[in-house]
Amino acid sequence: SCQEFKCEICGNHSYWGRRAYERHFKEWRHQHGMRCLGIPNTKNFNEITSIKEATALWERIQAKQGQNKWRPDLEEEYEDKDGNIYNKKTYTDLQRQGLI
Repeated sequence: SCQEFKCEICGNHSYWGRRAYERHFKEWRHQHGMRCLGIPNTKNFNEITSIKEATALWERIQAKQGQNKWRPDLEEEYEDKDGNIYNKKTYTDLQRQGLI
């Protein structure tokens, strides 16, 4: 049985299985949702499915663009056993949810 992943940005659409879920970030439904939020669909937002989280991250990125400070929670990269790269915050969030 496939694991269900919901994406709030996609209007709470369900994706079945990790591969479909990971792929959906580059697909039209997610891109449209991000566009509606006024957020660029860059790799910074990969794995983010919560509107609140995406908006907060976008605000942090915009605030940071003036000050090129190293932000380990956003920029330090972690790799899971499948070779997917995540920032520290996303990695720890996924670990906490038991997804990796």
